[in-house]
Amino acid sequence: MRIERSDIPARLDRLPWSRWHWRVVLALGVAWVLDGLEVTLVGSLGGVLERTDTLALTATQVGWSGSLYIAGAVAGALMFGRLADRLGRKRLFLLTLAVYAIATLATALSTGFAFFAVCRFATGLGIGGEYAAINSAIDELIPARVRGRVNLAINGSFWVGAALGAGVSLWLLDPRVLGPVAGWRVGFALGALLALAILLVRRDVPESPRWLIAHGRAHEAEGIMGRIEAQVAAQHGPLPSAAGHVAFGAPAQPGWRDVAHVLLRRYPQRSMVALALMISQAFFYNAIFFTYALVLTRFHGVPEGRVALYIFPFALGNVLGPLILGPLFDHVGRRRMIALTYVCSGIGLGLTGWAFMLGLLDARGQALCWSAVFFLASAAASSAYLTVSEVFPLEMRAIAISIFYAVGTGAGGFVAPALFGALIETGNRGAVAIGYAIGAVLVVVAGSIAWRWAVDAERKPLEEIAPPLGSATREAPGPRR
Repeated sequence: MRIERSDIPARLDRLPWSRWHWRVVLALGVAWVLDGLEVTLVGSLGGVLERTDTLALTATQVGWSGSLYIAGAVAGALMFGRLADRLGRKRLFLLTLAVYAIATLATALSTGFAFFAVCRFATGLGIGGEYAAINSAIDELIPARVRGRVNLAINGSFWVGAALGAGVSLWLLDPRVLGPVAGWRVGFALGALLALAILLVRRDVPESPRWLIAHGRAHEAEGIMGRIEAQVAAQHGPLPSAAGHVAFGAPAQPGWRDVAHVLLRRYPQRSMVALALMISQAFFYNAIFFTYALVLTRFHGVPEGRVALYIFPFALGNVLGPLILGPLFDHVGRRRMIALTYVCSGIGLGLTGWAFMLGLLDARGQALCWSAVFFLASAAASSAYLTVSEVFPLEMRAIAISIFYAVGTGAGGFVAPALFGALIETGNRGAVAIGYAIGAVLVVVAGSIAWRWAVDAERKPLEEIAPPLGSATREAPGPRR
């Protein structure tokens, strides 16, 4: 078997942070902003969509629309994730953004639950595909020493989109602007326009040089790497030398049997950790956020047009968590910080659910408690995506992300919104609190699993954490588990 040795991974990891890195982060990280925008629009507009002069949805249908969005994301992750490993990161992060833009524009034209639900599913297809292609590209382009904090910050940008969605819905629903009947449609249309603008910016993001080498396209990889280095050197001057080579085997696309072997036989502990983290965070987040508006309107009497106001403190906590705690994932370590954030956020949710059940919280108190809980939970959830994207080999990175996203989100995210929609419709605080308790237990268990078996991947090159498939081992390979 022909072995290709390359120093490109080392050259990428030794680059100083530059304007080029900022452009990559901004162009690709918008995926989470768009996801946050979509989820918040539905959450903020849940009460509005129940009105007879809009779509006349029931609380259960609002919950199901959230579940169908998640189902679309699961399907999109599996479909587009496989293609991202076959065709490249760039082709797919352009295609998935286009799918999202078309589907969310169609959402604005909905006339009833059936069409609305189909559009939500299609929008999810694009977002699910984004997760696989974007996480792969980001990890492969960002230097190892800051990969944790950058990945967490990008995933946390979901809540920038959440705040944007809250602000847009608050403004558009104001009767002095558009009002509920037309405002919700314009909100979705604005999301599509934002996606189209970002699509133009993404065209300048290069293909991953790591992916190109793994697929036998070393000449193209060298050309892209040279252009990246030239841009960084123009800002920082002569670059430090890179030490170390990675050996890549003959270009090959692993089949499903090969993927299963890697996940179940080569890295079973990593797979168990990834699955626990993804399922628990998906249930935790989707249970609360997809029905956020319903809790505020049904139990706290918040007017429909003012629901978005309560999302701002919630979003603030979620944005600050990854930004403030992110550097600790690179310095204190992945395993310790994942366990800490998961367990503490579970305890916080359990206490908040108990206070809600006893009627100790008004709308403002509920929002502040959730803001504090999700300061930790946002960093925890972001670390789940970081874990899945960095602990498996390059040739199957996107499909690994897709599989764990699909299984975790399908199990936790699909069930949670529908379950909580039904619990809220009972009007019983105790029933809703039981749902919160389930989410709390899931994340505490996941944090305990991470403490025991998560990989200490901080500040290590991707090829040391998981050597490329079919290649000779790296000169100093990391542990396999």
